[in-house]
Amino acid sequence: MTEPDDEFARLLAESLQAKPFEQGQTVSGRIIAIWPDVAFVDVGGKGEATIDLDDLKDAEGDLEVEVGDRIDAVVVATAGGLKLSRKLARGAASARQVEDAYRAGIPVEGKVERAIKGGFEVRIAGQRAFCPISQIGLRGADATGHEGRVYSFRIVEWKEGGKNLVVSRRALLEEEEREKAAEVRKEIVPGAVLPGRVASVREYGAFIELGAGIQGLLHVSEMGWSRVTDPGSILKPGDEIAVKVLRVEAEGGKIALGLKQLQDDPWAAAAVTYAPGQVHAGRVTRLAEFGAFVELAPGIEGLAHVSTFPPTGTAEGWKTEVPVGLVGDFEILTVEPDKKRIGVALVRSAAQALPKSEIAPGARVRGKVDRIERYGVFVYLAPGKTGLIPIAETGVAKEADLPKAFPAGADVEVEILEVDPGGRRIRLSRKAVIDREERDEVRGYAAREDHAPKEAFGSLADKLRGALKTPKNS
Repeated sequence: MTEPDDEFARLLAESLQAKPFEQGQTVSGRIIAIWPDVAFVDVGGKGEATIDLDDLKDAEGDLEVEVGDRIDAVVVATAGGLKLSRKLARGAASARQVEDAYRAGIPVEGKVERAIKGGFEVRIAGQRAFCPISQIGLRGADATGHEGRVYSFRIVEWKEGGKNLVVSRRALLEEEEREKAAEVRKEIVPGAVLPGRVASVREYGAFIELGAGIQGLLHVSEMGWSRVTDPGSILKPGDEIAVKVLRVEAEGGKIALGLKQLQDDPWAAAAVTYAPGQVHAGRVTRLAEFGAFVELAPGIEGLAHVSTFPPTGTAEGWKTEVPVGLVGDFEILTVEPDKKRIGVALVRSAAQALPKSEIAPGARVRGKVDRIERYGVFVYLAPGKTGLIPIAETGVAKEADLPKAFPAGADVEVEILEVDPGGRRIRLSRKAVIDREERDEVRGYAAREDHAPKEAFGSLADKLRGALKTPKNS
């Protein structure tokens, strides 16, 4: 045989030699078969080891491994075949095995005997161990009701030859939770619809438990298409709900959830339901600096812009007409479904608003002074219709006199000079009204002169002259 063949033969012979194993020894092997009750593990050498199938299942009873996987375990028996365990059962654990379990970091089973100061006394392999109260369960969990229960623990301290043991159940629970969390996070991707449980409710939203301690935030703005002001009126801790994953932050792993996304979007039919010129009932939900938001239907809000209200002379005087909670009729001015925007105006009586049909060139109408700018005076004519009187059309000689001639909120009569096709820009004139009034006065005066008896003035003069004459013979 050649030298390489000799080396190969030597290694093969060594691999076929049975390796001695001792109880408590930690070994590594590969699962080669899984039967109903046990799994067979190749740990090297001629023999094979067995391990109870229950030792390979998670807390839910699901098998954690499959053929081909490698595991680390502790030898618990050598007589009648090699037997392994990933956790030491109370009956099988000896003092030596407990020490090996501590050094290998594998779980051991123990019974919680009684509560003592600062924690619990636990019996493991005939030995007493101490479990601090903070280590009996997960953080924040109830520390009562554990006496008499059998749990798996991890030995965190081993002193005085095993006479002084400190164990932790929490360490194992957190480890299991981390493993489960890794699996759960694989399912938490944008667009996924997942079951969840309401963990807590805050004024800004609710935290939803998705499993394995992973929580996402369901913000109040994502709870429903209608505006939600009190999350507690929608959800309560413990409620089971389905949520949609909206975003998962790459850094920090924060999860944003949605509930309204699982409901029909009311804006989908907005273009059919609402059209300019229609009148719909609405309720004022909130006020902003630029106008009032009006709920027309659940999830559909329109905006009554500040320009749709008659000027009052004060910056926020319009708010007195639309207090929050007001229910009224609103005219649809504009509809932009793609932007989810609807412009509305509060419907008014004929005495309060100018019919839009009268807004045409040549019409003489009344409005309210809105504000004065350097280029002219803005006049409110009707909801959504405000015109401009250019400086040259104000009829005022000095710009400094404009505030006195056009106080904010005052009624003013104007003539419409020009209206653009969209009705957005309306040019007005106060001067035209003044000029027309003067012409009317002149014509009226002239008409009175034409119809007055010409002899009347002559007769009166003659009478006066006659009365003033002095008799010659006096």
